Amino acid sequence: MLEDGCVTHPESGSPQGGVISPILANAYLHEVLDEWFERTVKPRLKGRASLIRYADDAVLVFGSEDDARRVLDVLPKRFAKYGLTLHPGKTRLVRFGRPRLDTSREGRPGTFDFLGFTHHWGRTLRGGWAVKRRTAKDRFNRSVKSMVSWCREHRHLPIREQWLALTSKLRGHYAYYAVIGNMARVNSLLYHVRRAWQKWLSRRSDKARIAWERFGELERRFPLPPARLRGVRLVT
Repeated sequence: MLEDGCVTHPESGSPQGGVISPILANAYLHEVLDEWFERTVKPRLKGRASLIRYADDAVLVFGSEDDARRVLDVLPKRFAKYGLTLHPGKTRLVRFGRPRLDTSREGRPGTFDFLGFTHHWGRTLRGGWAVKRRTAKDRFNRSVKSMVSWCREHRHLPIREQWLALTSKLRGHYAYYAVIGNMARVNSLLYHVRRAWQKWLSRRSDKARIAWERFGELERRFPLPPARLRGVRLVT
């Protein structure tokens, strides 16, 4: 493992963010969780149930609260059998049924984070209910901080180089997060990037102050890409 320029050879575990981590998780948890859930757990449940897993992140969905509580009780024991533990801050039971008009504040469905999105119930354009996604708060704050830091650290690069890099970063973000119901968060990131870019271009020297009017002229020459829904094409 290479960390801060130093090479180490750990005897156990895998590096955080290493490419081997999701591979090992998929291979190991297929037996520990996936097969066990399908062959042992589901036949013993009263209602319907599903398992959605990506690497070491998983969501278990149950039609019956009793089933959910039973599995939550036995899950730590199943993992302990293989030398694994559940993350205490991320493992929780969430009521996520369709909202009802007569539901009190305490009985309203909760939310949960999975793969960078906060999943929640929201209204459709026709007034119905649908499960929607928005960028999870910690992921959004991390993205903003990363973009602002990049603008600060690379403010002395030629403007064209900065523009190409920011364009690439924004398009990468849009490719994952620009989904229906999440455009407000995506546009908010673009807003923060524009402000950070203007701020740090203005601090390249004592005389480099760029007013918003001048920055608007610069943007017309080097426009940052607007947010568009992922996978949506306009046909004329």
